[in-house]
Amino acid sequence: MKLRTLLLTATALTGFAHIAAAGDLSFTAVAAPTEDAIKRSVVATASAMMDGVEVPLAYHVIARSGDVHGEGTFAQMIDRDGKPLMAGDATKISNSADFTSLLPVGGKLFSITHFEDNPAGMYLSELAQDADGNLSMTSTKPLSFAGLGGLWLPCAGSVSPWNTHLGSEEYPDDARAFEAAATVDALSDDAIGMAPYFGLDAASMTVDAFKAAYNPYNYGFVNEISVAESGDATIVKHYAMGRVAVELPWVMPDQKTVYITDDGSNTGLFMFHADTAGDLTAGNLYAAKWVQTSDVNGGAANLEWVDLGHADQASVQAGMEKGVSFSDMFEVAEFNADGSCPEGFASSNAGGAAECLKIKAGMEMLASRLETRRVASMMGATTEFRKMEGLAFSPEKNALFLAMSEVSKGMMDADEKADKGGRNDVRVPKNACGVVYELALDAAFKATTMTGLIAGKPMEYGADSPYAGGTCDIDGIANPDNLSFIPGYNTLLIGEDTGSGHQNDAVWAMDLAKGDLVRIMTTPYGSEATSVDWYSNVNGHAYLMTVVQHPYGESDQDKLQDPMDARAYVGYLGPFPAVK
Repeated sequence: MKLRTLLLTATALTGFAHIAAAGDLSFTAVAAPTEDAIKRSVVATASAMMDGVEVPLAYHVIARSGDVHGEGTFAQMIDRDGKPLMAGDATKISNSADFTSLLPVGGKLFSITHFEDNPAGMYLSELAQDADGNLSMTSTKPLSFAGLGGLWLPCAGSVSPWNTHLGSEEYPDDARAFEAAATVDALSDDAIGMAPYFGLDAASMTVDAFKAAYNPYNYGFVNEISVAESGDATIVKHYAMGRVAVELPWVMPDQKTVYITDDGSNTGLFMFHADTAGDLTAGNLYAAKWVQTSDVNGGAANLEWVDLGHADQASVQAGMEKGVSFSDMFEVAEFNADGSCPEGFASSNAGGAAECLKIKAGMEMLASRLETRRVASMMGATTEFRKMEGLAFSPEKNALFLAMSEVSKGMMDADEKADKGGRNDVRVPKNACGVVYELALDAAFKATTMTGLIAGKPMEYGADSPYAGGTCDIDGIANPDNLSFIPGYNTLLIGEDTGSGHQNDAVWAMDLAKGDLVRIMTTPYGSEATSVDWYSNVNGHAYLMTVVQHPYGESDQDKLQDPMDARAYVGYLGPFPAVK
């Protein structure tokens, strides 16, 4: 009898089925695309062997951008009044779906998808699950962030141990530059992109009108969405956790320790320790200091943690409501001729901007939460990482895995611009194909070391190669981004966000015991494999969620033949039998 039949029998008897915790898992490999038709398709592995039994697999689409489910149009962006945003004469439909959670609540199954746009959006959908584990969307509706100033460029995310959607906001606006801007032209493109959310016309608005509506300190936070069985949602932005280019928050099993990755150039790695388990509204924030021990394979280091102090939601929010600005919190000075800062000022290279800064008396807590990366750099933490992305956790190894999509700029020894104002802690060779690191944790879930686990391999393919134009080895990773881990099977999942590295982004499964790397999915031209997230047991079935973001959008735009092909895919690889 096939495994699927056995599991269905077990499900009928017990309500759900489990695979033994320690087992063997291998996937049928997917070839690197070489033909145009394949390069336009989502291609997924056809099967896996779990504990010696074959499990048939397929990529299943739950929804695509613009689909109508119930009374809602999935991915239709809205302004702060709940009205559809316009793109020319049509409503704006986002093709930038990103992290998509699965949230069983009572007798229902919900899913939340956030869209990496500006203005951004988030949709709450209800799913149906049949006896074989197949998922379908029955209804969908947008969630409003109007009371929080809107939602800004959400990227990756996670599901908390208490079953909430933890989202992100990356690349928040530079509040110092915003405060100094005297004209609309002096504002950042991302800031101007928010104008329609507030009902403003970017072409005709004044800078004063925009500044009255928009505050850069509203963005750059972990957000948490709780869903009730009724379908009502509660939304919180967690100001006590700090403001950075949040790629991903990951809560550890103690339900207090949270790691936060920081995307971009000259960024940091942060750890929040909540006062109360399951409550992220108050706690201490820490920033990592890289103490290098090797420059091989992306480098290795011991990690020290710089304490940025304690804060709570209400105190930070009170400062924000008073309209605190960059100049309210900081004094600024010029560098001395020798590159040092004047007495009383500390240097920062956060975000690649070399600055001499001093926190004004009484503003230490607010500065640590609203200008977290700057304060971390001033206090001696490492703000040299490029380009930090996803996280995954192995309970068996008590280890974290962290993706660095690209190793360059501040991570190199030779980049004087990126290192000015910092301490040049990271001194490793450039790797444009990226590295996945392993972080060893102690018994309190504090990371103590960070070591390169697997690195992409730069390559040059000739014009006669089927991979011509690719800059990373086709049989290795290129610009790792989303990570996940399959507990009980020692398998790390790696999703790519690559442009020239591979023409078609891939999802890989890595057997950590053997070191084997198997390609299990590829995505269409110009798309990214996002929300690569493993769910061990959702009502008796396991899923590998995978979203195909912006097809034909990041590269190969000239190959788009039908605008409908550019719609994002939200779906999953599976169903798998549940894993205990």
